[in-house]
Amino acid sequence: MSRSSVWASRFIIAAIIQGALATANTLFWVVGQLGFLRPEVSRVIAFGSAGTWFTVGYTTYLIVGVVATAVTALFYHYIEGVLGKSYTGIANKLAWLHLILMNVGVVGATWLMMIGGYQGGAAMLPPAVGGRGWNATMVHVNVFYGIPLGYPTWIAVFIFILAAGVFCGGLGYLITWRRK
Repeated sequence: MSRSSVWASRFIIAAIIQGALATANTLFWVVGQLGFLRPEVSRVIAFGSAGTWFTVGYTTYLIVGVVATAVTALFYHYIEGVLGKSYTGIANKLAWLHLILMNVGVVGATWLMMIGGYQGGAAMLPPAVGGRGWNATMVHVNVFYGIPLGYPTWIAVFIFILAAGVFCGGLGYLITWRRK
C-alpha cells in the first residue's frame, strides 16, 4: 500500500514552479517576436553560431529544470511511499540541499546560457536586422567575457551547484534506503 511522500510532494511543487518559469520564459521570447526584441530570437536561433548557446540553454532548462525535477519526485515517492522509510536526520538535510541546489543550479546555468546566447547571437547578425555584425572573436571578448569572470565561468559555477545538489540527493537516498 502506498503512503504519502513529503519529499515527492516538494519536488512536484518545484517542478510546477519550474514549469511556470518555463512558460513565462517562453512567453517572453515569443512575445519578443512581436517587436520589443530586436533582433528577434528566431533570427538568433536560425543563425546558429553563438546563438546555439540560447538553444542549448532553453532545451536543457526544459529537460532538467522541469522534467527531471518532476521525475526526481518518483525516487522520493519510492523510498517514502512504497518502502515506507522516512527522511530523518542527515538524510533530511541532504534532501533539502538536493531540492535547493538542484533548482538554483539549473536556473542559473541555463538562463545564463540563454541570455548569453541571445546577446552573442544577436551581436553576430547583420546591422540591417538589428545585429552588430560582429565576428566570433568580438562576441567572445565583448559578450561572453564582457561580464565579470564571463558567462562560461558563471555557467560552470551553477552547473557545479546543480551537481552538488544531485549528489546530496543521491547520498540521502542511499542513506535512507539502507536504513532498517
